[in-house]
Amino acid sequence: MSEDKEILVEQVSGLENKSGTTGQSWPDDPENTATALKEFRYLSEPMSETDAKRQMSIRSRRGFLVGGMAGLLGIFGWRWMPDETKSALLRRTFEFNERVSQAFYSPKRLAPEFSHSEITAARVNGALGLETELSEWRLNVSGLGGSVVLSIDQIRAMPRTEMITELKCIEGWSTVVHWAGVRFSDFVAAFGGRSPNELPRYVSMKTPDEKYYVGWDIEAIMHPQTLLAYEMNGAPLTNEHGAPLRLASPTKYGIKLIKRIGSIEFTNERPRDYWAESGYDWYAGL
Repeated sequence: MSEDKEILVEQVSGLENKSGTTGQSWPDDPENTATALKEFRYLSEPMSETDAKRQMSIRSRRGFLVGGMAGLLGIFGWRWMPDETKSALLRRTFEFNERVSQAFYSPKRLAPEFSHSEITAARVNGALGLETELSEWRLNVSGLGGSVVLSIDQIRAMPRTEMITELKCIEGWSTVVHWAGVRFSDFVAAFGGRSPNELPRYVSMKTPDEKYYVGWDIEAIMHPQTLLAYEMNGAPLTNEHGAPLRLASPTKYGIKLIKRIGSIEFTNERPRDYWAESGYDWYAGL
């Protein structure tokens, strides 16, 4: 061994000796100690390719076993966990997601719109609130300084808006739809032209038989792409798609797009929501 290497070994030995393995003292020169540490990496011979592959294989198997055990513990832990605890965890997760969604929400951010050639076949999903035959339909509106009852002709007389947007179902499928109706913000303007800051915090909507109901926060429902729709793909709504009036918006999942709206109530109390009461996300934003 060269004289320089002997010095380095002695210096590193000094570092080891600090932990008590020998009786030598710690090197007095910090700079010299730092140099010894830097050079010590090169004193041992490099590992052969065969040994390196063996070590990698051992570590990979170890990581796989540890990860597998952790996964099994998670699965069995979830199965053994009381239902009340599961529900509480899911609810806190939904509430966290809602806070994040609202923090990044902007009424100026628009969802993509599509061309007529991109419209896809309409899908039928969900019949809650549509089972009863209606002899006459009216929309009851309350919470804006009084109560009014509107016909579909009165709603059609409001400013018309058309949009071709994507409807996304929480089940995982989507479809591109051509909607026509009145923007919810224009609908509100017909009652005095208030801004979201001047309105109650929430909107509750129910079917005429009240079997289906949804709740929206005022900022989301006043988005410029939220419509009270009365036409779908160039024709009046059919019964299975919510005739004569339904909600349409590309900013929420389909569970929030109530069909056959019978009442709209503006309120400062967070309203009931059908699927939220069944364990789904109240906000259901995209």
